[in-house]
Amino acid sequence: MILNSKSLLISLLCLILGLNACKNSGGSMEKPNFIFLLVDDLGWTDLGCYGSTFYETPNIDNLASDGMRFTSAYAACSVCSPTRASIMTGKYPARLNLTDWIPGRQFYTGPQPCDKLMPMAFEQQVNLEEVTLAEALKEGGYKTFFAGKWHLGMDSIYWPEYQGFDINKGGWSRGWPQGGYFSPYENPRLKDGPEGEHLTDRLVSESIQFIESSKDESFFVYLSFYTVHTPLQGKKEIIDKYTQKADSLGLINQKQLTSDKEWIKKAAPTGQFIERIVQGHTTYASMIETLDDNIGRIMNTLKELKIDENTVIIFMSDNGGLVTAEGSPTSNLPLRAGKGWLFEGGIREPMIIKWPGKTEPGSINDVPMISNDFYPTLLEMAGLDLKPDQHMDGVSLIPIIENPENRMERPLFWHYPHYSNQGGKPGAAVRMGEYKLIEFFEDHRVELYNLENDIGELNDLSLQMPEKTNELLEVLHTWQEQVKARGMNPNPDYDSNYSRERYLNKNE
Repeated sequence: MILNSKSLLISLLCLILGLNACKNSGGSMEKPNFIFLLVDDLGWTDLGCYGSTFYETPNIDNLASDGMRFTSAYAACSVCSPTRASIMTGKYPARLNLTDWIPGRQFYTGPQPCDKLMPMAFEQQVNLEEVTLAEALKEGGYKTFFAGKWHLGMDSIYWPEYQGFDINKGGWSRGWPQGGYFSPYENPRLKDGPEGEHLTDRLVSESIQFIESSKDESFFVYLSFYTVHTPLQGKKEIIDKYTQKADSLGLINQKQLTSDKEWIKKAAPTGQFIERIVQGHTTYASMIETLDDNIGRIMNTLKELKIDENTVIIFMSDNGGLVTAEGSPTSNLPLRAGKGWLFEGGIREPMIIKWPGKTEPGSINDVPMISNDFYPTLLEMAGLDLKPDQHMDGVSLIPIIENPENRMERPLFWHYPHYSNQGGKPGAAVRMGEYKLIEFFEDHRVELYNLENDIGELNDLSLQMPEKTNELLEVLHTWQEQVKARGMNPNPDYDSNYSRERYLNKNE
């Protein structure tokens, strides 16, 4: 059949309109942009949308209102580097043999006389043989940008620019801001700004500059805040605001710290670990507000550039809030403990995903997920081929994003053969359904909790439910064998009379 010019014009017009309709529909042919916001040491209840009444987070709360809020999201470890490695590789830290923060406590102190066990050596980087999430997206046509905390390699050959990122602003070996939160930063991958410039402001400015220059291309921004890691430093005017707020709420004279809890006494009989039970630390609150202000800047930029409807935003923390050491700046209650512990306060995280056209605004998802899952999820969102040989420990979250009624029945695992700076003891854990089991390596003691009705892990059911306890213990041990999780050796210099408190006092 021969088309006349008018018919040809109509056919072309229909084709163009059809392609545009497809491009702008929920099942977009256009690859979405990704902005991954990873906060350091942010606790599960540190946001207004997760229940905080002291910290103010209107912009993050708006992000939750526009997207999906997850209530059972987990970091792959209770400390930072292993979780970050799980995001980049889609693998459990135990499979990578990267199970502690780099370089680890033993690098500085060695085994302590009060430690019954000696940790084994572990990888000090994400090895270059791993195909990172950034490399996979770059291979799929994305421009890639990193800003902030990396902490996945002591040697510079393992830093972001060698792991798939086109641009690196501030990512290097250190897991904390060496120069503090105000310029000069003492960071070899971030030029100093004007004296007094705030680090969080600067990292977001760098990110916005990249977004503006890449608005017509598909991009992946991995903005990994140093906030709210110690040192605790904030803007004076915001600290003053929260000081007045704390005073008006009567928090100044309220007891905010305690060591008078059974689980603390059991874990740290010498009493050097103190849990914060009230959110009222004014400097910490100011750091969270500065974080929130800057996330608002990013969201406003996306709207001004008219790319907000094709940009996926993911918000997550790398481990639980710092509750029992280093000033104990926040409280994770009703969760137990915090950073460095295998209890829920150390591994359950605030998490939000906004995927325009896909996530139902203001929806809540209680399906358990873990940080390994981001890798396959982003690839599937982008319409790229999955890499199951790489992200073998992650699964795509798209089925539960598209339909929160869907369930993913699978166990989640943790393996931490180390003593944490925050008081946590070596151990491993598994969550399967509503049950969670923790095994402590020093004496092979186990604890079992039903998280559905005991989110605070107050009632150990291991003796009441021996069959369930043995079932989960067998699942955990089988997984450890599969991933070749490394164990610990007895400490030949262990001294039962040598308390950790004595060791700490000796080495101050």
